[in-house]
Parts: sequence; structure tokens; C-alpha cells
Amino acid sequence: MRPYDIILKKRNNFKLSREEIKYMVMGFVNGEIPDYQMAAFLMAVYFRHMNEEERYYLTEIMAKSGDTIDLSPIPGIKVDKHSTGGVGDKTTLVLAPMVASCGLPVAKMSGRGLGHTGGTIDKFESIPGFKTALSKEKFMNNVRKYGIAVVGQTANLAPADKKIYALRDVTATIDEISLIASSIMSKKLAAGADGIVLDVKVGSGAFMKDIASATDLARAMVNIGRRHGKETVALLTDMDKPLGLTIGNALEVEEAINTLKGKGPSDLENLCVELGAQMLKIGKISPDLDSARKSLRNSISTGKALEKFRELVEIQNGNPKVIDDTSLLSISSNTYEVLATRSGYVYSMDAEKIGISSMMLGAGRVHKDDKIDLSVGIRLLKKTGDPVESGEPLCILHYSHEEKLKESVNMAISAYTIKDVKPKSVKLVHGVVQ
Repeated sequence: MRPYDIILKKRNNFKLSREEIKYMVMGFVNGEIPDYQMAAFLMAVYFRHMNEEERYYLTEIMAKSGDTIDLSPIPGIKVDKHSTGGVGDKTTLVLAPMVASCGLPVAKMSGRGLGHTGGTIDKFESIPGFKTALSKEKFMNNVRKYGIAVVGQTANLAPADKKIYALRDVTATIDEISLIASSIMSKKLAAGADGIVLDVKVGSGAFMKDIASATDLARAMVNIGRRHGKETVALLTDMDKPLGLTIGNALEVEEAINTLKGKGPSDLENLCVELGAQMLKIGKISPDLDSARKSLRNSISTGKALEKFRELVEIQNGNPKVIDDTSLLSISSNTYEVLATRSGYVYSMDAEKIGISSMMLGAGRVHKDDKIDLSVGIRLLKKTGDPVESGEPLCILHYSHEEKLKESVNMAISAYTIKDVKPKSVKLVHGVVQ
């Protein structure tokens, strides 16, 4: 077997066998196949794509390329949630304590984010003292005893995906359905959950800009999950405007706490209820989605979800006083108001530009080794559909460094389109793929 022959076969649009895919993937991981041949292989896949069977093989091979987590010692059905990423997406911070307080064990492994803002781990580390690096034993014990734990991904979880993704990033082969789906699902399979709920974002602030491509990705991931014996469902959710009213790590933690108190933005709470309902149904905690939704709303109204969040913070060495006093979060006091240049309605928002504006302040990463400023970000005062007067603030930028402010302000201004007419409302959940 030679890399040349496998590249040629895929270039000519023939189906690859499991053995051929494994030869390419593991050969590259082990250093036996050079970058230039793997890059050629990825480009062949980019143009010729993979069918369901090839995606299944690729995902399985990457999932088994390193450590896998065995969650079987934890009683009950374990259900994981994954978002394809968006602007202001802090759902795990709200969702994990909600579903855990309803009796579903949450053994969550999350990553650090590239792009607009940090990942879930960065957000949790905005809480003073919060520790995301737990031993496997501590992680498992916390889930068994308290029903919840959130940790960073181990370095050796799906290492094939990490190495291949790094090559895709520099060879213009990121945005191909088979490669995206297998990348995401390889990590989910390696993490050991029994079921998977996928939040596939669609819109200006998402990787998938239109419903058709988002649906294709959702179907690909659901098929991979089900072929591997995991009950999998995907929700297509709106990302034409940011989720909630904050972008930035400590700011998003503050908003998550307020949401658990029943005082958060409705879109964030509603999305967490919809995702959580699917999780509770797959986990056999609730017989149907309606009863699951009621349980989740009840977890907020009774304070059960907030207390579970407090418990999570305590058992992972964080300061639980932040729940009662969010001023203990390190949010920059340096602020700048971005003002509307005309009156009317916010007709649309370019969520990606708002995300980039936040990243320019230091809230996100351009490169994986970049240090994030957890204290900076954007507080939105106006979103799509809101009326606005000329000179009224659209958003507030929290910044640490004056030199980063000007470009961020210009980007934020360009994200808003104001017109005389009010836009039509858009659904939060565009559809479900299962």
C-alpha cells in the first residue's frame, strides 16, 4: 500500500476502504507519511468528499488514535452536548447545572476556543480559583458523587484529529463536511458518552452560513453517531445575531449566573431548555420533550440549577461567592460606548463582526498559544429588531488596552445595520435532525 495510490484513488472519486483510510491517518500521525502527501489527500477529499461509510471509518480511526474515556463506572446514561461554535455561546455554563440538577449525570470534557472568544474551559477559568485540570479519578468521583464535572480535554484525546486539523488549517481544507463531521465526532466518541446532542449553529456568526449547509453537517454527524451506536440528535440554531447579551469570558460567566437566577436573556434560557430537553429524553430522565422542558424550567425557578452551579464551583476549587456577588469576577472597568449614527430599528447584525470586535480586544485567540484576556469583551444593549435613537448606545466595550480599542470600535459599528423598518423575527431553532 502506497500513499500515492490512495491519493490517486480518492482524486479519481473512488471509495476508500477502512484499511486505506487507516493507513493514511495513522501513517501521518506516526510520521511515516509526510505533510505534503497528507495535504494532497485532504485536498482530494475536499473536492471528492466521502460517503457515509468512509466518514464512519475516518471518525472511528481518529477516535481510537489516542486515549478513550470509559464512563461506564458512572451510573445512568451519559449524554454529551457539543456546539459547532458561535458568538456569545455560553450554553454549557447554564445547561450543565440545569440537566445535572434534573438527575442526568454530566461528565463534560471541553476545550479552549480559537476565534472570537475562549472556549468553555476559558470561561470557567474566569471564576477565581476554578480548576479545570482534574485527575481522571477526581473527574469520575465528582460525577458519581455530585452528578457533574467539567474538565479540559486530555492532550491525547483523538491526537490524529489535532494533527490533521492543524494541517487542514494551513491548506484551505477546513470547510468540508466529511472532515468537519469526523473531526467533531471523533472527540465526542473518544469522550465516552452514551448519547450526543449537537447544537449546529447557522448564520453570520457561525461556520455554516446557511440552513442547507448546516443541515448537511448535522446529518453527517448524526449518521456517524448512530452508526457508532450512540443516540444522536442535532438542533439547527440561529447565529445571525449573538446568543445572549455578552461576548467575552468573565462577562459570559456573569450572564450565565444571571440566567440560572432566572434573570438572563430569553434566547439563552430558551436554547438551554431546548438542548437540555433532548438530553433528558435521551438519558431517560424524562419520557418526552414537553415534560423535560417543564423540569428544566422548574430547575431555574426553584433555584436547583443555581445551587448545582454553586456546587460545581466549590468542588472544582472555585470561589462560590461569585454566585451571590458577580462583581468578584474580573471584568474590566474600562468601557467605551458604541453609539448609533441614526434612528430606526436594528435591521440586522453581523454576528461574526461582533465576535471579531471582541477578539480584537483580547477576548479570543488567533493562534492556539495566544493568551486570552478574560476581563474584556462586549455587552450588547441593542440586538436585531430593537428600536434605537441616533446617539443611543448600541453596545459597551470592556477593554484593557487603549491601543486595541479603535479597531474594535470600528468593527463593532460595521456589524450593525439600522433601517426605518423593523425586520421579521427569526426562529431560535430552525429545525431538528435525528
